Amino acid sequence: MTVRGVLFDVDDTLFDYSGSDEAGLLAHLGAEGLLDRFTDPAAAVRLWREVTRAEYARYTAGETTFAGHRRARVRRFLARAGQPGADGMSDEEAGAWFAGYTAHRDAARRALDGAAAVLTEFAPRYRLGVVSNSSLPHQRKKLAAIGLLAYFGDALVCSVEHGEAKPAPGIFLAGCALLGLEPHEVAYVGNDHAVDAVGARDAGLHAYWLDRGDTGRQGARAGAPGEGIGVIRSLSELPAALAALAARTA
Repeated sequence: MTVRGVLFDVDDTLFDYSGSDEAGLLAHLGAEGLLDRFTDPAAAVRLWREVTRAEYARYTAGETTFAGHRRARVRRFLARAGQPGADGMSDEEAGAWFAGYTAHRDAARRALDGAAAVLTEFAPRYRLGVVSNSSLPHQRKKLAAIGLLAYFGDALVCSVEHGEAKPAPGIFLAGCALLGLEPHEVAYVGNDHAVDAVGARDAGLHAYWLDRGDTGRQGARAGAPGEGIGVIRSLSELPAALAALAARTA
């Protein structure tokens, strides 16, 4: 039962997606002169995240492409905001709008507090990897930008290239295989209770839910975690959680 490897989710687990997403959206809306279409900035962020959740679910289900879901987010968001002609935006127009948002978002990207410290502590002791519902180029670029890619080498599995998304057990097992370990030798950490924690647990890994509160993504969940799922409130709690697991299973 000894844990020899740790797999991580990326967005809102290692990377402060919610923070950079909010900053990027508000900066872009300001540059486009669209902030006055909302009662306050928080309302704009809520609508953007509602649309994002819906369209990203379509993408991970294989109903649309990565670029297609981005364009759909723009059209739905602007239409709900009352922007004339939003539904009829061309692919080029929607893509250009999203590119403006990403430029502002990427300028604000950073690792979550404690991520680098935990990975530095773990690197000599555990095999480290990533399992993410995204594409490899996208997540590699993101992790490199925040200084964390080197901790993982080639041990990254993403849903686009793998062919199925979390919470399907196969993608977690593919991560374990990249580490050269059995599922019971691997811990998995992610911010989404259903997709990350329940999925990893059901695949036979030691599951830890990073419950940082309602980040605006789908990770927050009211009530107690599912059976067999550990809860941490920050990445800084992970070393102690794994130490406690080792003591229980020794």
